[in-house]
Amino acid sequence: MKAMLLEQYGPEPVFAERDLPMPEPGPGEVLIKVAGTSLNPIDNKIATLGSALAFAPDAPAVLGMDVSGTVAGVGEGVTRLAEGDPVFGCAGGVRGIPGALAEYMVADQHLLAAPPECMDLADAATLPLVSITAWLALFNKGGLRRGERLLVHGGAGGVGHMAVQLGVHAGAEVYATVSSPDKAAVVEALGGIPIDYRETPVAEYVADCTGGEGFDLVFDTVGGPTLDASFEGARIDGRVVSTVTRSTHDLSLMHAKSLSLHVVFMLLPLITGKGRGLHGRILADVAGLVDDDRLAVLLDERSFGFREIAEAHRYWQRGEAMGKIAVSVSG
Repeated sequence: MKAMLLEQYGPEPVFAERDLPMPEPGPGEVLIKVAGTSLNPIDNKIATLGSALAFAPDAPAVLGMDVSGTVAGVGEGVTRLAEGDPVFGCAGGVRGIPGALAEYMVADQHLLAAPPECMDLADAATLPLVSITAWLALFNKGGLRRGERLLVHGGAGGVGHMAVQLGVHAGAEVYATVSSPDKAAVVEALGGIPIDYRETPVAEYVADCTGGEGFDLVFDTVGGPTLDASFEGARIDGRVVSTVTRSTHDLSLMHAKSLSLHVVFMLLPLITGKGRGLHGRILADVAGLVDDDRLAVLLDERSFGFREIAEAHRYWQRGEAMGKIAVSVSG
């Protein structure tokens, strides 16, 4: 089969098309004829940082965490899927598990679900990582309830725009920080209330949006100083969830407000092999929401073929993308 191998890590990662043996599904695994994948920020971090990330595969490697396609074969003990089934999931591209930048890949059946019927199969690969991350943050970690005030930092980003929609669907009053009028328009279109964090101090938007009480749940997808702003923006006894916590912070304000801090490391089941079934169940619910027109993924105006993956990385690094970057692999 044809695959795009990452042959050299670095600021300008080097990919090359190579012929690889067809993979064979093991117990509990399926062989997927890949239709599409997508480029996530973590894919770019792996490609540029390599061994600096403990879960990054050694070069040469087949990257591509998200996948969509059709089951082309099943391993022993597979009960959830059969040949010919369409599937999507976040199922590879880390150490020991080749990803979706190839004509075929092997995946654990529990990481997969049937994709939305209303979406092009290749485009469905733009959903898994971002939707699972947002779902875990709001519901499994954050315990979001109807009527609560939710603040999403980075509301027009890949994970952020999923969180805005899921919060609206859950009946929350959803606010989201943005950095431009275009991103504000995205948040408004999804049912959220945008906050230009460059122009509005935290204390000011807490006063304007919550009467000075603070938000019940703050979801930080940015990290660094934004995590500190999350503590400032949360109400007393509020909850903060972050996907970016590899940094040092003064937790005095968190203590003073009796806040709870939760971390989402969405790739953990993929990396450790534990708890994978939850991801498949979340994706089944996500697909239903998409088909019911309650959830949509924002696609960038540019898409790429898998042989153009190096250019897709350069495009993302230039900061030109607005929405998820789709990468088609086969028809």
